[in-house]
Amino acid sequence: MVLQSSGLSKVKDSLTQKIFLGNEPNAELIAILTVYFVQGILGLSRLAVSFFLKDELLLSPVQVSALFGIVLLPWMIKPVFGFISDGLPIFGYRRRPYLILSGILGTASWVSLATIVHTTWAATLAIALSSLSVAMSDVIVDSLVVERARGESQAKAGSLQSVCWGASAIGGLITAYFSGLLLQYFTTRTVFAITALFPLIVSGVAWLIAESPVSKDSQGNDHTNSLPIKHQLGQLRQAITQKTIWLPTAFIFVWQATPSADSAFFYFSTNELHFEPEFLGRVHLVTSFASLAGVWIFQRFLKSIPFRVIFAWSTVLSSILGMTMLLLVTHTNRRLGIDDHWFSLGDSVVLSVMGQIAFMQVMVLAARLCPSGVEATLFALLMSVFNSAGTVSRAFGALITYWLGITATNFESLWLLVLITNLSTLLPLPFINWLPAEDQTETPKDKEKPFLPDLMSELILRESESEIVE
Repeated sequence: MVLQSSGLSKVKDSLTQKIFLGNEPNAELIAILTVYFVQGILGLSRLAVSFFLKDELLLSPVQVSALFGIVLLPWMIKPVFGFISDGLPIFGYRRRPYLILSGILGTASWVSLATIVHTTWAATLAIALSSLSVAMSDVIVDSLVVERARGESQAKAGSLQSVCWGASAIGGLITAYFSGLLLQYFTTRTVFAITALFPLIVSGVAWLIAESPVSKDSQGNDHTNSLPIKHQLGQLRQAITQKTIWLPTAFIFVWQATPSADSAFFYFSTNELHFEPEFLGRVHLVTSFASLAGVWIFQRFLKSIPFRVIFAWSTVLSSILGMTMLLLVTHTNRRLGIDDHWFSLGDSVVLSVMGQIAFMQVMVLAARLCPSGVEATLFALLMSVFNSAGTVSRAFGALITYWLGITATNFESLWLLVLITNLSTLLPLPFINWLPAEDQTETPKDKEKPFLPDLMSELILRESESEIVE
């Protein structure tokens, strides 16, 4: 029996280290990973949405860019969801009920797309509601991750972020190919109906969150059952006025706000290169593998490298590699004997790996900046800056696309759009000093010291003086 128990213990330790990257696989972590996994699975409808807007609603590339800018609004106001979650419990709970509501809302939005949506404005509203659903659940699980990562070394926080986004990548991996394959045999509305099933999983795993009612936590105190809103605002103001927080945040905005050519390139791929949905599904499958590889590379080699080094190199390399799209849009690859399909696959793989590595650094940086008491609110604020920059990026891309006269059938100036968008990614480099300069390697000292010791000490002291029950 002792040997059997020892063997089981070794298997558990091995799984903990290799699968969960050193994080204890308790029920709450499983729930968190499931939510990220579902976020990846929702990519099943990505191509269906694009073809629905292009072929059924007959929208132009500029209109699609504008529409996606609108539906990203919930991700821009994520701090509102975080603030509500932190300060306004439902039946005494601050996390679990919001996860349940987000799942129900997501299912309702996809069902509406599958049945009653027939106009541009109705589609915008339905897609925005699905975006709201994911944004709300994302705020909740992000706050739980922040609570775990706060005060840890950069490497430890990086491991937690890696396993979370690895779960999302696996979810995307499972459905990537089917996102195109299903469109070969079913209508877009059928794909929407299938997608509607997955948000309910989020509602189901919400019950695994280890959360006690606020009323129980605050027994014996003279405080109300929720965190004082005035105190929350004070903590939030104290945090965002710190130079060590708003400077990295400003860099992330500049880095993410450069113009994008995504919508125009989708029309080029389908209308000019005549890529079928099934092949585009293959591309998503390959890029999902690449994203997973990016998570592994970050976890294995890069999680302890300073932020400035990662961002500088990933920015330069992404810009250089992105220029290879010029070969595709000018059909130079054909003269070189490279088929459009193979060229597109290879280009997508490399850019996905680089993009995922850079994004992992954003997540680690954001998680490490959040003080106790307002985890959901501040992390959501930081990520809303990231997503707001994405909206600005799409807006700039749409404006340049319109200015260059690129339409659903005219791609003569697409090469110039690609050139502009890739060169613009270098614009954040002069501001690289806004990122933390310290080498946050994992040492015994780091394990005992939070990322922002002065700010954290002050906020924890304020929390103690106010007798806030977390």
